[in-house]
Amino acid sequence: MMKVLIVDDEQMEREGMQTILERAFPNLIIEQAKNGQMAVELSHTFQPDIVLMDIKMPGMTGLEAVEKISSDFPTTHFVMVTAYDTFDYLRAAIKLGVKDYLLKPSKVSDIVSTIGKVVEQVEEAKKKRFLEQQTSRVIETDVVTQLLFDHVHDVHVDMLVDMLDTPIPHKLFVLVLHVPNNASSVTKTVREYVRTHHLGWIGPLYGNQLPIIVFRKEKTTYRSQAQQVVKKLLQEITVYSSGVFIGIGSECEGLETVKQSYQHALAATMDLSLESKYSYYDQVRVNSSNIGQFTRQEIGEYIRLGQWHQISQYMTKTVDSLERENVSLIQAQQRILEVLWSVSNVLEELGLERNSYFLDGVENYQHLRIAALQVFNGMREGFEQLKEQTETDTIHQLKNYIMAHSHEDISLDALANRVELSPIYISKMFKEKLGINYIDFLTECRVEKAKKLLSDPEKSVKEITFEVGYHDPNYFSKVFKKICQVTPKEYRKNLMWSQ
Repeated sequence: MMKVLIVDDEQMEREGMQTILERAFPNLIIEQAKNGQMAVELSHTFQPDIVLMDIKMPGMTGLEAVEKISSDFPTTHFVMVTAYDTFDYLRAAIKLGVKDYLLKPSKVSDIVSTIGKVVEQVEEAKKKRFLEQQTSRVIETDVVTQLLFDHVHDVHVDMLVDMLDTPIPHKLFVLVLHVPNNASSVTKTVREYVRTHHLGWIGPLYGNQLPIIVFRKEKTTYRSQAQQVVKKLLQEITVYSSGVFIGIGSECEGLETVKQSYQHALAATMDLSLESKYSYYDQVRVNSSNIGQFTRQEIGEYIRLGQWHQISQYMTKTVDSLERENVSLIQAQQRILEVLWSVSNVLEELGLERNSYFLDGVENYQHLRIAALQVFNGMREGFEQLKEQTETDTIHQLKNYIMAHSHEDISLDALANRVELSPIYISKMFKEKLGINYIDFLTECRVEKAKKLLSDPEKSVKEITFEVGYHDPNYFSKVFKKICQVTPKEYRKNLMWSQ
């Protein structure tokens, strides 16, 4: 519903205008203000889409009120209603961004026509902002994914960051929220809070982990900012779930090192039983008593990223640490079984049938190392076979989907939901199987479609921009030139010459 505020010091003028608008536009929500000061105050609660503002009023003038309201609500559209058809008034109104004006008295048809045009402008502006927000959210999610999980060429990260048009501070840090299963209300609330308060960028939910890249504030310390953000987030989401835990990564300088902060934030979630419901990385003590728990927190990521050597190294370090502290062989065996079961749980989520795993014939620590690696390698081989069987079909399915829907905003989340795999796994699979990431492939599809459309001289470059899935002709031209070495206009010109 569109909201309109009528501002005039004459009640009859206000009532008459409201009657005309209600008859012509029955879906409008209309409020009135009898002076400029009241209009400014009412705008904070009513938040009108359109303001019909009288210029000459006692106290605060209409132009002064417009300036104050527009500074707080820059998307509000203004129509000046005045008996003073002078150049100075009009020039001042135009400088303030006023969309149109009505002279007193006006014909009903003139009022309806003028307000009708402004209503259309508001609707178009809302649609544009919605598309920009949706596009921005898709890009933001992809940027976080690519920064934290190493699945894209650097040039695309730079281009996507440029598209977000966000000033990036010199220092950042990462939060990782451990979210209980089926807690969609938690993730939705967190996303809205992060974006509303401009805290930074938020990534996709990966398993039970939700990463947030937080931009550092200059006038506060890292620790005080982190504590303030975390406590605010916990206040927002405790209503929905008491099972949330937040790991706080170390402070880093620039996007190049943000992945290290992410790894630290993951490590900080190793002990979910802390009463505070959050932990800093520098509070984590990695020793023989908790190294098994530390491995379980990261094990899912390593499997999905194909970094099997990281898991085997963790197991070896765990055994070495337990042996150095003279932990009994039975306890050590149980600890390694916990790690292997963690691996098995992740593999089952990825489609591998669970088997029973035992460490038979273990008589000493050397036997334990050998038996654990044998079981682990058996799991890895089973997964690799399953992976080889399914990935070819999955990639084929995703390629066909992207080619058919390249004009839409396709995110990693959307692709992952389509084939019921994690976004990170999808990104990695594209790069391994095709040698490029999904954004490269999506871009190629859009450019190929654009080439075909450019052969039609009746279509403008702007029309083609929107038809192939971009929202900014300048950015489309930049992408097209990067791939084709020429701009769309130059490509069309060359195409015409060759025919």
